[in-house]
Amino acid sequence: MQIQVFADKHVGGGAIAQEATDSIASILDRFADHLTRVEAHITDVNGHKGGSEDKKCSLEARPKGQPPVAVTHKAETAEEAYLGAAESMAHLLDSKFGRLHHAKGGETIRHLVAD
Repeated sequence: MQIQVFADKHVGGGAIAQEATDSIASILDRFADHLTRVEAHITDVNGHKGGSEDKKCSLEARPKGQPPVAVTHKAETAEEAYLGAAESMAHLLDSKFGRLHHAKGGETIRHLVAD
């Protein structure tokens, strides 16, 4: 799984990239066999102006042999934004891969043994 982080100059640019890469990798590590690449775009929504939830992280994951999936998270700091996006992506991938590998045809009432 390859992780690419793109951050604009208002967020810290390359300084935050390694920190974000390590954090995203640790959260999404259990999906490494299923993903080819993860891209994170960290931006400051309103530039140099302040405000709540002005940092945004858009995270796109590319599962092997499937279309890409994406999530976005806004927060007050860049760290909260990429951590929130990574947690959202983990939840989305849990749901996606859980449905793919869920075998239908489980136990039914017909298989119950009478006491």
